[in-house]
Amino acid sequence: MESLLKETPLINYNAPELQTLLLNRGWRALDEKDRILAVYNFVRDEIEFGYNIGDDISATKVLKDGYGQCNTKGTLFMALLRALGIPCRIHGFFVDKSVQYGAMKGFYYRQAPKEILHSWVEILYNGKWLNLEGFILDVKYLGKLQEKFTDCKGSFCGYGVAVPDFKNPPVEWSGDDTYIQKDSIIKDLGVFDSPDELFGAYRQRVGRFKSFMFRRVVRHLMNRNIKRIRKARYGK
Repeated sequence: MESLLKETPLINYNAPELQTLLLNRGWRALDEKDRILAVYNFVRDEIEFGYNIGDDISATKVLKDGYGQCNTKGTLFMALLRALGIPCRIHGFFVDKSVQYGAMKGFYYRQAPKEILHSWVEILYNGKWLNLEGFILDVKYLGKLQEKFTDCKGSFCGYGVAVPDFKNPPVEWSGDDTYIQKDSIIKDLGVFDSPDELFGAYRQRVGRFKSFMFRRVVRHLMNRNIKRIRKARYGK
């Protein structure tokens, strides 16, 4: 249990920025369920969906960026949970790149690896482990996707989504599992005590040049595209 509450270089919850956030939000005064819910909603909606410079960045860097994806938002989520005494761990996967289609377009989608490193956070709540993945996409972005693809009645894969029911994805936390990309999983990498361990064992399957291009060019194009979707006026 100690390892599931431990601070690490990535889960740096004693950093002043995170401690100030906890103090200002008053989350420590809440009961356990409300603490989890408050942090879940904060990471989901106040940290927008977007692509950081890499997976292995600290919780404070994610907070400063104000955006993130599965792996980076998960690091911030875990840091806040552990700071509030909620045991948590990270579960790693490879997902099919099709889950990124639409957010990632054109030449950079074609050049992306077939398998993309993905993760969700697991928390120990009421004596059982819960899978929390639904915090990846902020509700504004997800809502715009639903407006854009208003005719979709069933499953959907793309733009950061892979769910069987696009109109009603299980992203609201009420004490159970949440998911938003689960249907794109193609390989289970197992459970790790921290993102430091996961990213020490697995990396995105790209070479140095493609990694450089992602950091300097591709992620900015993806973030620009995501912002356009979030600000669009579909069906108006």
